[in-house]
Amino acid sequence: MLAVANLEVVYDDVVLVLRGLSLAVPDGGIVALLGANGAGKTTLLRAVTGLLVPHRGRITKGSVTFDGVDVTGADPADVVRLGVAQVMEGRRVFAELTVEENLRVGAHNRRARASAKESMARVLDLFPVLAKRRGSTAGYLSGGEQQMLAIGRALMAAPRLLLLDEPSLGLAPRLVEQVRDIIAEINAQGTGVLLVEQNAVMALSIADRGYVMEVGSVVRDGPAAELMDDADIREFYLGAPADGQRRSFAEVKSYRRRKRWSA
Repeated sequence: MLAVANLEVVYDDVVLVLRGLSLAVPDGGIVALLGANGAGKTTLLRAVTGLLVPHRGRITKGSVTFDGVDVTGADPADVVRLGVAQVMEGRRVFAELTVEENLRVGAHNRRARASAKESMARVLDLFPVLAKRRGSTAGYLSGGEQQMLAIGRALMAAPRLLLLDEPSLGLAPRLVEQVRDIIAEINAQGTGVLLVEQNAVMALSIADRGYVMEVGSVVRDGPAAELMDDADIREFYLGAPADGQRRSFAEVKSYRRRKRWSA
């Protein structure tokens, strides 16, 4: 479905952020993209959805294709109409609009696969709390409710592929579990997911495959279960030292074991 090949992205014609990155999301699958802040995860999503230009970025090499259609540098609205929708980091709901108005905005560039009425019914079925607060002003929703609204708004476009940028950011553990279960249900209904997360446990628990990014490149990839069991992944992304020993803060500050993939 989505194929990113040897992608390079530069900001301000100076800063090279993505360095020959390649990944793929199969039709109907969930792929997790892990990495620390600054690794280039959000830049990848912008490259896929055509949102680099507002951030003074551009693709200098490589390609992005969706269902065999070249969307490298395509207009964002055209990418949405092809079947790709993105939920940005930080929710970014329209605070002064109601829940229903936010959802209707999401249907503006929707695909013709289903009617707006059918999409609305699907979203409200997935998020009963939004159905109850349909007429409420979005700015007064809780953080978890706003995240659900942001996801629901993206689903109003009837996407075949949903890009999620840090959906668990700032949420309490109980809400993180709810978001994880919702993502799994969205996928079960036939929508593919590219899940960008720092919460590796959450992401790998529902993903089919995972990629690990560092400094603009993919340094590891494989089946999610395999990555979950990998000693380096567990230590550097799941907080579980390979030797099983807990360390004090002073020891952690000076701890510098090299990852085997970067040795």
